Amino acid sequence: MKKILTALLAVCLVLSLAACNGGGGTSSPASVPETSTPTNEPAPSGDKIAINVIAAEYGQNTKDWWAKFQDEFNKANAGIDLTVEVVSWNDIYTVVNTRISGNAAPDILNIDVFADYQADGLLLPAKDYVSEATYNKMYPAFLDQSVVDGTVWAIPDLASARAMYYNVDILKAAGVEVPKTWDELKAACEKIKAYDANIYPWGIDMTTDEGQAAFAYYIWNNGGDFTDASGNWTLNSDENVAAIEYAIDLVKSGLTNSDPATETRYALQDMFGAGKVAMMIGPNSIPTYIKDGGSTINYAFAPIPTNGGNASVSAGVMDRFMCFDNGHSAEKIEAIKTFFDFFYDDARYSDWVLMEGFLPATSAGGEIVAKADASMAPWVEIVGSCKFYPTAKAEWADVKQGVINVEQQALLGGNVKELLDNLQKEIAG
Repeated sequence: MKKILTALLAVCLVLSLAACNGGGGTSSPASVPETSTPTNEPAPSGDKIAINVIAAEYGQNTKDWWAKFQDEFNKANAGIDLTVEVVSWNDIYTVVNTRISGNAAPDILNIDVFADYQADGLLLPAKDYVSEATYNKMYPAFLDQSVVDGTVWAIPDLASARAMYYNVDILKAAGVEVPKTWDELKAACEKIKAYDANIYPWGIDMTTDEGQAAFAYYIWNNGGDFTDASGNWTLNSDENVAAIEYAIDLVKSGLTNSDPATETRYALQDMFGAGKVAMMIGPNSIPTYIKDGGSTINYAFAPIPTNGGNASVSAGVMDRFMCFDNGHSAEKIEAIKTFFDFFYDDARYSDWVLMEGFLPATSAGGEIVAKADASMAPWVEIVGSCKFYPTAKAEWADVKQGVINVEQQALLGGNVKELLDNLQKEIAG
């Protein structure tokens, strides 16, 4: 973690935060809202208790939703002054780590990773800042993803599951069936390209925004994994090498979007909604995303294609809330509990999840979401059996960036096996 913080701080000193945009997604602008420097000092007696939150920007509606939430919360809690800063995924790691290095960590953080912060002793155990009633609402399987040494350090914000989306009309016109295997996928891509060279047959995001997801899609559906059953890193396994070589081959064969290293999932979703990408792996939020974008394409989804007779694996992605140990007073801890009680109110939380088409992390939220949108019901069931990143391991942040670097170097001609061998040595020694 300290290595990451030092490197990021050096980058920031040279380039400034505004220039740290590694993705280029159309719906996650890189600009960081201007806010006053956060303070973590307890409010003086008689004053309002200040709570500052850094939240990730999920899509077009995130900023407006949090602005409304902040206003409603402050009106309902006269003794608390809540400030929520929404930051794009391209910038949030740099923003947070720079704040931490300057001893200005947020009180509450909404992000995907937590293990590095926990390993550096920066976090409070979840049960210290979440009321028992709210804690008990959450799916145990989701809480299990944030356990280190028997303690839950972060709570689930929301989740998404992944599937293969395809343009029904394009596949029909090209005369191909929905692919179930890697061989079928490549053959389908070749037919689609022959049908219309202006259409990208397959979409791949190997950017800093979601490159780790691409890595997971391919290795999991080739029988590989990040770790073995004992939790040992297996980044350079034969299955993983073959999986990434297959993905890189699709790119080099001209069967994908032109620049997977810079075209984020949002760019791919825009292209899919415009009928320019025929097939892509994406989250359950895609229907909401492309509907909001005005798309009227005829599409459907299917299991992610797999290889070698392995069962198709749906990747689950879970983001989190965590509370930094900033020497909070007992009064401030109670205020933070009030924040989470307010956020996880069943109706309000379900509205949050439905806003961007994500999946809930609470049982009550799942019931409400499934009733509110019948198309979400299958996803609510799927998310409980998804495979997740090994985010509870302290090395995850380095692994995440490492596999993205491997993919991007492979796109430039690097040898996949050598790159993964080097990463394995760096991570596992």
